[in-house]
This record gives sequence, C-alpha cells and structure tokens, in this order.
Amino acid sequence: MRLAFMGSPDFAVPALRALHAAGHEIAAVYAQPPRPAGRGQRETPCPVHRAALELGLPVRTPARLRRDAAEHAAFAALDLDVAVVAAYGLILPPAMLDAPRRGCLNIHASLLPRWRGAAPIQAAILHGDAESGITIMRMEEGLDTGPMLLREAVPLGPRATTPGLHDALAALGARLILRALAEWPDPEPQPVEGITYAARLAKADGKLDWTDSAVALDRRVRALNPWPGTYCALDGEALRVLAAAPATLPAGTAPPVPGTVLDAAGLVATGEGALRLLRLQRPGRAPLDADAFLRGTKLPPGTVLG
Repeated sequence: MRLAFMGSPDFAVPALRALHAAGHEIAAVYAQPPRPAGRGQRETPCPVHRAALELGLPVRTPARLRRDAAEHAAFAALDLDVAVVAAYGLILPPAMLDAPRRGCLNIHASLLPRWRGAAPIQAAILHGDAESGITIMRMEEGLDTGPMLLREAVPLGPRATTPGLHDALAALGARLILRALAEWPDPEPQPVEGITYAARLAKADGKLDWTDSAVALDRRVRALNPWPGTYCALDGEALRVLAAAPATLPAGTAPPVPGTVLDAAGLVATGEGALRLLRLQRPGRAPLDADAFLRGTKLPPGTVLG
C-alpha cells in the first residue's frame, strides 16, 4: 500500500519501522522540523526524522500546514492510498485529510473517547485509570473525534509509569496499524458518553501540592516524569522528585502541616497520608536514590517543603 507516515517523537518510531518492514511503500515521511537541542543548541532532527533517514526514506519537515497551499498540493501529488499519523504535532487541514484515497489513520494512545488530546498517556496514570490502550481511528477535522477501526486495552498496574506505558503503547500501536491496513475493519463512531480531554502539559503541572493526598501525589510523580517533571521547593531551589510512594503516617502522629518532613529517611506529610521520597535531584546535580541523596543533603524532621 502506498502511504505517507506523519509523526515526530519516539512513540511513533516503532510504527514507522513496522510499516517499512511489512513492505508498504512509504512515499514520504512527515516530521516536525529540526530544533535546537543540547548544550550547543545544535539543530537536531526529531526521532522519526532520524529513523526515516536510517531507512532511506524521503523526509518533509514543514513548519506549518494549515494555510500552505503549496504543501497541500505536494501532499496530494504523492498519490497516496492512506496516510498514517502518530503524534505528529501539526493539525492536518481538510485538503490533506481528504487527499489519500482511504483517508488518514491516527494511532492514538488511549481508549477513545477517553483522553482525547495531547497527553493521553500521562492523563491515564494521573487519574488512576485501570487501563489504557491504543485506538486506530480515521481522522476528521475535530480533535480525535473520528470513527474507530480498532481498539485494544492495556491494564495499568498500581505502579505504572509514563515511560513504561509509553513503550508498551508504542509497540501496540505498531502492531495494530499493520492489522488495520491488512483488514480494514468497518469504522465505528465513538461513543458519546465518557468523553474526556488530556490537555497539553506545562512545567507548572509538575509542582507538587502537599495538600493533595499521598495517592494523588504518587500518581503525579509517576505520570509527569521524565517531563515536565515533578518538583517541590527546598531552600529556594526546585527539588526534583523523580520517584516516590504512598505511605502511612506513623502511629500516634498528630496531623502535621502538609509538606512537613517526618523522619530522616524522606517521609513527607500530605493532605491525606504521607509520601516516601525515593529518588531526588537538585539543580545541576545528578539524580540520586533517596538514601544517597540524604547523606549529602539533610532533610531533618520538621523541615517544611514548599
């Protein structure tokens, strides 16, 4: 099948490699433009761009699509059967959605209609969902509103993290898009009940609010690392909290002020229960397990974290 692949981050790479290995004719790969990265701020291609070059595939990196008539014409000239989209990062205008003979299929990292939008993997963990999954949907103008061809669930264990779920869903998405292209199941409209949205994340979302419950804080740490990262204030600095776990307050403890350090091993009072800090990082320093961190940075009981 003659197709274009449109994606940018690591999540999309397994699908691109699977389509190539399956023998599909990939007429073009679309990816976000190279951007400055690293200490030298060198222009760096995104993961999909790099993978496409390794596979010898032509790459296009338009900065925008919505009103670019020349880009619309170039896309139509590819004479595609279908376009496959996975976390591309640009909105496809109607002229491009309608150009392939069989439309555009999106590999979406949730069980639609739950968690439409930009951050479905993080949202599933942040809200304590029992499962996540992949939906292969036919794209239309609305945000993740199109009819579904395939859905498959992945259970979420009590210690699920964004990196682990990301990798599981990336592999599942690669498998399901091959099946969708082989079988072309009849699309089904999304249910009108249970629609939720996962907004784009910002750095401020990582600030820990110690008045939240220990369970909610633990979910936030597992959901938002490595990006945007979770943090609290210590001595006027942002202390990154890379791993943590809920714990019970010591027996007989009067309800302490949330954010109060309760012992020498990094137990912190929350709005409900306590949170055990497991891995931490100060600005400009290496990440450390809590025991190693606390040998060099004292958090005496009674310290109040911001």
